[in-house]
Amino acid sequence: MRQIPVDTSAAMLMVAQPPQPKIKDRRTGEIAVDLETGAQLATIDVVFLMAGVAEVLSVVVPQPGVSGELVMGAPVAITGLIARPWENEFNGQKRHGISYRAAAFTALTPAPVKA
Repeated sequence: MRQIPVDTSAAMLMVAQPPQPKIKDRRTGEIAVDLETGAQLATIDVVFLMAGVAEVLSVVVPQPGVSGELVMGAPVAITGLIARPWENEFNGQKRHGISYRAAAFTALTPAPVKA
């Protein structure tokens, strides 16, 4: 599967929705796990602001890669963000999109306000 590295160095990143378990099977509630490590996966919605454009991305990350308090509006750093184009066909209808995965999310403390 093709993976495209995403450069976040010029972007401002904020938590839109805190981490939620990534559900593998909605019927059973089974939580998805990383195939390499066996770690449970979480989904974090993040506001990606760059060049005057804001987008909300849903990013999958292994639970051990989540550090700090990731509350709504908190600034974050994302390590190892990649985009993966995908396409599938179901009942004769083709669907496609881009999924995002990261190695880690780290909460950033806002800079102190100078008086």
